[in-house]
Amino acid sequence: MFSNDFLELLKQLIKSWQVIAVTVALVIYIYIVSYVARSYHRPRVAKKITFKKAKKVKPVPSQGPEETESGSNTNDELGLEEA
Repeated sequence: MFSNDFLELLKQLIKSWQVIAVTVALVIYIYIVSYVARSYHRPRVAKKITFKKAKKVKPVPSQGPEETESGSNTNDELGLEEA
């Protein structure tokens, strides 16, 4: 099917040092990538499954000073004088 010249050229091509070097480099690269892929494990995240719905906590109203309508109380507290 193939001529003798073609087979001889194919043998020379396969035996050349460039083809051998690239083949060895590819094999080493694939080996390193597969080794890293096998050794790498992502840390597992513990998921807590709760079947109860979380109760909403109502905010407690603050018991601070009551505001007055005139606002003079706040001016006295801040030490401001009305002009």
